[in-house]
Amino acid sequence: MVDQTISRLLAHDRVRAARSHLERTDEVTLARQAALCAIPAPTGAEGRRAARVAELFRDVGLHDVAIDEVGNVHGWTPGEAGRGKGDGGAPVVLSAHLDTVFGPEVNVAVERRGQRLEGPGISDNARGLAALVAVAEAMVVTRVRTARPVLFAATVGEEGSGDLRGVKYLLDGGNGGATLHAAPAAFIALDGAGLERVVHRALGSKRYRVTFRGPGGHSWAAFGVANPANAVGRATALLADLPTRTAPPAPRTTCAVVRLGGGTGLNSIPQEAWLDLDLRSEDPKALAQLDVTVRAALDRSLDDENRRRAPGTPPLTLEHQPVGDRPSGVTPRTHPLVLAAVAANRVLGRDAELASASTDANVPIALGIPAIALGAGGKAGDAHLATEWYENTEGALGIVRALLVTVAMAELK
Repeated sequence: MVDQTISRLLAHDRVRAARSHLERTDEVTLARQAALCAIPAPTGAEGRRAARVAELFRDVGLHDVAIDEVGNVHGWTPGEAGRGKGDGGAPVVLSAHLDTVFGPEVNVAVERRGQRLEGPGISDNARGLAALVAVAEAMVVTRVRTARPVLFAATVGEEGSGDLRGVKYLLDGGNGGATLHAAPAAFIALDGAGLERVVHRALGSKRYRVTFRGPGGHSWAAFGVANPANAVGRATALLADLPTRTAPPAPRTTCAVVRLGGGTGLNSIPQEAWLDLDLRSEDPKALAQLDVTVRAALDRSLDDENRRRAPGTPPLTLEHQPVGDRPSGVTPRTHPLVLAAVAANRVLGRDAELASASTDANVPIALGIPAIALGAGGKAGDAHLATEWYENTEGALGIVRALLVTVAMAELK
C-alpha cells in the first residue's frame, strides 16, 4: 500500500519534474556543499554559515525566511497565492544541522578530486545542508504543492556540547511558538551521506563531568590525605566493570569514561581531579537506570578513598556537573513515516536498513512527534576527522528519497 503511494508520487508530473530538477542540478548541489563546508561553523559559532543558508533559502524561493534567537534558520514553501504557510496547520519539518565538531582553528577548506570532495565536515553536515536547499529549490521551481505546510530548518548545536540546542528550541516548551503554530505532523532530519539507513530509534545520552575535591598537598609531606586522583582511578575501574547491554533483546546501554584530568605538578597531591562520562541507551528507562547505577559506583569510589585517608584529615567531596542530556525513544517501524522512507528506498531500487543514532530527530521523537533521520545520498568516510571525505555516488538519488518522504508526509495536493 505504501509502496503504491510512493510509486504514484514518483509518477506524478510535478514530482517527476522535481526529481529531474534534482538530477539536472546535481553539480550545483555539490558546489553548494563545498561552499558551505568552507564556512567555519563550530558548535556555538554557526552565525556565518547560518547567514549564508538564509541567503540560499531566499534565493531558491522560500518564504518567511528568518533566523531565530538561538541561530536556527527557517523558511516555508510557498502556499496559496504564493505566501508562506507558517500560519497553517501541522507542518512537516525537513531539517539539517549547521554545526560541525571542528574548532575555529581547523582549516575547513575543501579540495575536489573528481567526484570526491575532501574537507572537515564535508559530509557531516555540509551534505545535509546542501540537500536541504536542493529539496526546497526543487519543490518551489516545479510548484509541488502540499496539503500540509513544509518548514525547512537549519539548526544550531546538534554536535557534542551543543546538546541538540537548536532543535530543542525549535520544538520544545513553546520556545518555537513564533515559528511553529502547531506540533509537526512529521520531522525528517538530513544528516550526512548514505542511502540505506533509516534512523527511527533515538540513541539517548547523559553526559556529565564528575569532580573529586580534597585538601591536596605535598606528595611526600601530605601523603595520606584523601587523593582525588585515586578516587578517579577507583571510579574508572568500577565503571569499567559495570554490566552493560550490547545486544538484543534487551535495549543496548553503554557507559564510557571519555576524558579525565587534574593535578598541578609532579610533586603535588591534586586538590581536584575529574572524569567525563558518556552514558547511552536507546531506551529511556534503561538510560535512567544506568544513571542511577553509575552514580552509586561514583559514591562507592568516594567512600573507598575517604576510608583510607589519614585520621583527622578532611574527606573528599564529589560533584556531578551535567554537560549533556539527549533524550531517547523510537518512532515505531509501523508508523507511516518509517514505512514511507522504507518504501521510497524500495521504489528507488535500494535496500533500507532501520537504525539507531543520535541526531536532531531525538528531540521530536521524545516529544511524541514522528521523526526519522536520513542520509542525503553518496558515500562518505572519516567522519569527525580532518580527513573527512564525500563521494557523489548516487548522490542525487539520496535527495530524491528525501523529496519523496517529505511530499508523502505533507500530502501532495
